[in-house]
Amino acid sequence: MPDYLTAYAESQPNKPAVIDDRPDGSVRTLNWEQLNNESNRLAHVLIETGHAKPGNKVLWCGQNSIGVVVMIGAARKLGVTAVPLNYRLSDDESAYVTDHCDATVVFVDADNAATFERIRSQIPKVKTILVYGGKALDGMLSADELMAVASTDEPVRSDDRAPGATMIYTSGTTGKPKGALRTSPANMEQGIALIGLLGSHPGDVYLTTGPIYHSGPGGFMATGLALGQTVVVQRKFDPLDWLRLVDKYKVTSTFSAPTPIRMVCNLPSDVKAKYDMTSMKRMVANAAPWSMTLKHMYLESFPHDSLYEIYGSTELGVNCVLLPEDQLRKPGSCGKPSPLVDIKLFDDDGNEVTGIGPEHTGELFVSSPSVFADYYKQHDKYMADQKHGYQTVGDIAYRDSDGYIYICDRKKDMIISAGMNIYPAEIVVEKSRDIYEALL
Repeated sequence: MPDYLTAYAESQPNKPAVIDDRPDGSVRTLNWEQLNNESNRLAHVLIETGHAKPGNKVLWCGQNSIGVVVMIGAARKLGVTAVPLNYRLSDDESAYVTDHCDATVVFVDADNAATFERIRSQIPKVKTILVYGGKALDGMLSADELMAVASTDEPVRSDDRAPGATMIYTSGTTGKPKGALRTSPANMEQGIALIGLLGSHPGDVYLTTGPIYHSGPGGFMATGLALGQTVVVQRKFDPLDWLRLVDKYKVTSTFSAPTPIRMVCNLPSDVKAKYDMTSMKRMVANAAPWSMTLKHMYLESFPHDSLYEIYGSTELGVNCVLLPEDQLRKPGSCGKPSPLVDIKLFDDDGNEVTGIGPEHTGELFVSSPSVFADYYKQHDKYMADQKHGYQTVGDIAYRDSDGYIYICDRKKDMIISAGMNIYPAEIVVEKSRDIYEALL
């Protein structure tokens, strides 16, 4: 299967592929031919610096930018494993992830290069640090300068090389972060079915609402690029600037956690009235549950048929979809299982929970082509989350009589009192439109 960058560079070379439009007025746009050329240049830099063998780990770190999109493309072309690093992590956390993933090269935004200067002694496996978007610090190389003289030819790779893998480190709420490794290409049948369910198409304009290092915004951006869409990257979220981008580029699709959209919806009405939001066709809600209060707020400003909610995770992919017509009809639900996804609920003894309603909860397990391959160097943790061939991330759920799934809480947060299972998320709820946000 040809690389999609190469294919679109030939079939739609002049169509905008990625746009970086910043509040200071600076705008950089790459069409598909240019994006392909830039990814080829970076691929050759990785080859020349000795980091292009399949299986090599290339860690990248930086806020949303064209540079990040170019790196993702280069990694795919070479069959190396791309490892995004959350630029908000502390120095110790950054050092742990960089060392644990066995990266030999780091591709870092100039704004974040100082982090790697501080932790250099803690990451001995890293041989090369490539800095993009600004000046390289001492002991680092300028990716921009190296790419400026690199070839735009397609990098040579043998036919038997595995496709580029990804490894995203999940937040370590009960310990150190774990590297969720994906080594197989997306299942074509499942991908096409999910795209059809969401109504995505090549003519969409996708806006990155949230950091690309996160599996949600990054994953849906990757889907948009694979479809040949135009992607608008917002470097750092700002609600007013977000509305400007939606209006200017007639954005049709995005993925968002609750907080950014809550900030948008809470802007004064006279401010929101200055921007046209009617182009939005697919607001994919995820990363945390959207309260009914927030859904009502969103639907007051955006098209009523544009709100989709999904349930998923870095490890398990997209597992449930709640369609626009069900947003208000099924309060609290994350939808029905998405295409080619089988969901089972198990109790602590490994018995399947088949009852209906909130009194019949169980830990949610998934069987799907989109389930990740393993936790890198932590196979025991991967197996500990498996039951009867199904995988879990520890969420507690129940079904209703129509087959819709409801997430109650995380298993690790459950409290047992007098033999009863109590879920803190059920204690603090946001049912009233007068409640802005609840926290336990």
